[in-house]
Amino acid sequence: MNPFHFPAIVLASQSPRRAELLRQIGVPFEVVLPLDPHAAETLEAVLPNEVPLSYVQRVCRAKAEMMRQQIAELGSSEQQSRPILCADTTVAFGNEILGKPVDAQEVRVMLGRLSGQTHQVHTAVAIAWQGAMIEQVVSSDVSFRPITPEEIEAYIESGEPFGKAGAYAIQGFAACFVAHLRGSFSAVKGLPIFEVAQMLRALQNQA
Repeated sequence: MNPFHFPAIVLASQSPRRAELLRQIGVPFEVVLPLDPHAAETLEAVLPNEVPLSYVQRVCRAKAEMMRQQIAELGSSEQQSRPILCADTTVAFGNEILGKPVDAQEVRVMLGRLSGQTHQVHTAVAIAWQGAMIEQVVSSDVSFRPITPEEIEAYIESGEPFGKAGAYAIQGFAACFVAHLRGSFSAVKGLPIFEVAQMLRALQNQA
C-alpha cells in the first residue's frame, strides 16, 4: 500500500540504492536507462574550472533532458505520461571533485585525503514532467575519523570502494569511518528522500 499516493515515475538510474530509497517511501517506479550509455558518461566529464556544486547540477539536468527526449521519441505512452526522475551524487573535498576510483592506488589516495577530515557530498535531483523541470540540490558535510592504512587495505579487499564516488559507500563498511554527518543520510546514499517526496507532492498539486 502506498499511503502517500505518489504517482508512478520513471527512474533514470541503475543505482540499486536509489531504487531502494524510492521503495522505502512507497514510490512506484519503472527503471529506464539511456540507450546510449557512452553519451551519459560523456556528460559526466568535468568542465574546466567547474566547481562541484555547479558540476552536479549540470550533469543531473543534462541527464534529465536526455532521458526526456529519449522517452518522448521512443518511450511507450505510459512512460511519456510519467515524471522522469534523475539524480547525481558528487563527493567534494574543497573545490575538488572526487570521482570513482579506477584502481586500488586511487582508493588509497582518496581515503587518505578524507581521513580525519570533513568533506561535502552534493546530490542533485531533477524531475521532468509535462514540459517542466523541477530541480534541487542537497549538500551534506561528512566527517571521517582518522583511518589507518590497514583499514584502507581491508576496505580495498572488500571491493566496496570501486564504482563509488569518493571511494566509499556510507551504507556499507564505510559507515565505520563516519564520525559525524550534518545533512541528509539518504542524500549521501544517493537520493534525498525528504526532498524527493516534497517535489513529487508539488507535481501532484500542479496536475
